[in-house]
Amino acid sequence: MSQHHVVVGAGPVGRHVATLLAERGDQVTVVTRSGRDTGIAGVTHVALDATDAEALTRITTGAAALYNCANPGDYTQWERTWPPLASSLLTTAERTGAVYAITGNLYPYGPTSAPMHEGTPDAATDHKGVLRARMWRDALEAHRAGRLRTVEVRASDYVGPGIGQNGHVTRVLPDALRGKAVWMIGRTDQPHTFTDVLDVARTLVAAADDPTAHGRTWMVPSNAPVSQVRALTDVLAAAGKPPVTVHRLPAPALRAIGLVSPMMREIAEMGYQWTAPYVLDDRAARQHFGIDPTPWAEVCRRTATGVA
Repeated sequence: MSQHHVVVGAGPVGRHVATLLAERGDQVTVVTRSGRDTGIAGVTHVALDATDAEALTRITTGAAALYNCANPGDYTQWERTWPPLASSLLTTAERTGAVYAITGNLYPYGPTSAPMHEGTPDAATDHKGVLRARMWRDALEAHRAGRLRTVEVRASDYVGPGIGQNGHVTRVLPDALRGKAVWMIGRTDQPHTFTDVLDVARTLVAAADDPTAHGRTWMVPSNAPVSQVRALTDVLAAAGKPPVTVHRLPAPALRAIGLVSPMMREIAEMGYQWTAPYVLDDRAARQHFGIDPTPWAEVCRRTATGVA
């Protein structure tokens, strides 16, 4: 029997989640401020301010799951935009009984010296990492109190179609496809985990479906880490293009730019992700859900096609 699912956000994760659910025959409602059509067959689109818990509750009543796929792109506005949205989503999940499935990231961990896994403590000190850690803590406390059911999946930097300026590879890919030299942040030779956005959606749907997965975080199954240069070169090769020159934007230079650019100041705060190995350990999720990452060659092809 088909179920109803509510997906908040129509970015790359939200679109992939909605597609997976619709393809298996479930009823899907995608909620965005504009209500724009994603083009996904069989999906209902609703224009709604998701910070309005009353309105979101009306849409979600009777739903099996509520997916938080929102991704406010402007870091400088996170302290203003995330708290009311997170509060509304929690309230809605508590009122309706829908499983609250959260798209997370690695920010709560802060700088680490070893691969990140589900047992790694949330120890960030920067305001974005602290904010995301608090959002998960609030949801987990409500889960443990029996007020709702929740789960969060955490991924590294996205690759795949539809990422655009929000991805470190896809941000420079249009110029690289034209043969131009590009600038990338920090050390471009360090191993870094990149996560296919489709695998984020696959893991999020599987986690929402599985009651034994609730009440904890899961790492999204991802391919073996590669350097930024290797990732870009592999995506270019998938598009039949040669490598390009990659210039480094060192952390001190990024901080200097941040003196006059609030957005670059926010990015510089996360510079630790690009100056040393930044790797996740996904063994627990692979074993529990039986999910392997999309093969790297296919990820690169999808990423190149998504930009071209």
